[in-house]
Amino acid sequence: MASNLNWELYRTFLAVFTEGSLSGAARALGITQPTAGRHVAALEAAFGQPLFTRSPAGFLPTEAARTLRGYAESMRSTAAALERAATGQGDAMRGVVRVSASEVVSVEVLPPILAALRREHPQLVVELVPSNRVQDLLQREVDIAVRMTPPQQDGLIARRIGDIEAGLHARDDYLAEHGAPQTLADLMQHALIGFDTVTPFVREASRHFPFWKREAFALRTDSDVAQLAMIRAGCGIGMCQVGIAKRDARLRRLLPRECTIQLTTWMAMHEDLRSNRRCKTVFDALGQGLEAYIAQAGAS
Repeated sequence: MASNLNWELYRTFLAVFTEGSLSGAARALGITQPTAGRHVAALEAAFGQPLFTRSPAGFLPTEAARTLRGYAESMRSTAAALERAATGQGDAMRGVVRVSASEVVSVEVLPPILAALRREHPQLVVELVPSNRVQDLLQREVDIAVRMTPPQQDGLIARRIGDIEAGLHARDDYLAEHGAPQTLADLMQHALIGFDTVTPFVREASRHFPFWKREAFALRTDSDVAQLAMIRAGCGIGMCQVGIAKRDARLRRLLPRECTIQLTTWMAMHEDLRSNRRCKTVFDALGQGLEAYIAQAGAS
C-alpha cells in the first residue's frame, strides 16, 4: 500500500518533521493546514503506525518517523535532481545547477565568480548551498561541491584546484591596544577566536599548532563567517584565508612563518553529469575563478 503513495505526502512529512507543526509545514510548502494534516494522516494509515506524537509543544517525531526521515530526504534529493535535469534539456544554456561550498567560500569568494557566469549565461539558475557539511554528490543533494578535502566516493569527477593559504590575523586597533604577538607562546595572552565543536580540521590544526585548541579560544563559534566577522570587528586574533584578509586594509597578518595552513581545495561532481553542458560550464567557471582567487592571494 505504501508503494502507491505519491511524493507529496513524504514532502509534507519532512516539512512537519522540520517545522514541528502542521501550520509551520503548511507555510513552508504553500499549502493549507488541513491539507498538511491529511497528508500526515494518509502516511500514518499506510504504515499502520503514528509518525508524530501530538503535544502542546507541537508534533514530536516517533521512532518510526526518525527511521523514515533519511529515506524521505533521499527522495527529496532525487526529485530535486530530476527537476534540475528536466529544466536543462535542449541546446540553450539554461536550467538549474546546485552548488555547495563552505560558508566563507560561499560568502566571500564565489559571488563575483557567479556574477561573471550569469553575465555570460543569463538563463542559468545557480542554487548556492553555503554549508560546512559535506553534501552527498552520489545522492545528488548537489550537482557540484567545492571541498577542502579530497573526495572519497567513487563515481565522482574530481579536480584539484590548489592550496588556499590561511593564517592568523587581527585588526589594527586590537593590536594597538594589546600588542602584536612575537612568538606562538605570546598568543596565550590574547583573545583567540576559534571553533566551538572539535572537528577533524581543528584536530589536524592542533596537531601542528598545539595552542590552537578549544580551551584556548576566548570567542567560540562553529560558523567560519562569524569568526571572520569577529576578526574584522577587532574582537581578537583568528584564522582567516590570506586572500580574504588582503581585501581589508585594517587586518594584519601575524606570525606568518610560524603559523600557516594550506587548505587543499577540490571540486567534484557526479560522473553522470560529465556530458551535461550546463553543469560542465558551471564546473569550469568555478574552477577558473577559484584558481584566479588562489593566484591573486599568493601575489605580493
